[in-house]
Amino acid sequence: MNKPDIYLALLHYPVYNKHREVVTTAVTNIDVHDISRSGRTYGLAGVFFVTPIEAQQGLVSELLGHWTEGPGFRANPVRAEAFRRSRIVNTLEEVIETIQDRHDGIPPDLVATSARETEGVTGYEAYRERLRQPDIRPQLLLFGTGWGLVEGVLDRAGTRLMPVQAEKWEGPTEAPYNHLSVRSAVGIVLDRLLGDRATNVGTGSAS
Repeated sequence: MNKPDIYLALLHYPVYNKHREVVTTAVTNIDVHDISRSGRTYGLAGVFFVTPIEAQQGLVSELLGHWTEGPGFRANPVRAEAFRRSRIVNTLEEVIETIQDRHDGIPPDLVATSARETEGVTGYEAYRERLRQPDIRPQLLLFGTGWGLVEGVLDRAGTRLMPVQAEKWEGPTEAPYNHLSVRSAVGIVLDRLLGDRATNVGTGSAS
């Protein structure tokens, strides 16, 4: 079975802050590093970092250049392999157009993630099975920074994945806390969707 082309976009705009105001967040080097490496590990067709701020675009472009053709490439060509599929762009629309151009005019299906619980979400196993269907269109996984993707972006997505959250154990527990870093959430989601279940799910006991 062939895996469909799956892309990922990390949006720094438009996202919410803690006051539910629409803002632009800063791109962080560690997110670029870790999400690029996760994208390569799980075989994504491309990773996009989305920000309209030119200064931030320049910083990310410099970082990508360092690892793909500069001193970083000469020192660590393995890491360069991960960064080659990453790009910095202005808007979500630019991401969609880029993917569409790569696939003969076929737009990607938008798949949103959110830490907020909403109705109509899709479980990971159900979506994983959908990825196995023949002739599936390219997929674009959307992640938000700050306090999450704005409703306008979520509304455009044909699929919303369930939030990544801890098991609700019986008995006394602490108050709910669901504030993973976005790079951690990306790693968890990619493994749930694209991880090797044959070797990652063990049946033995530790000795």
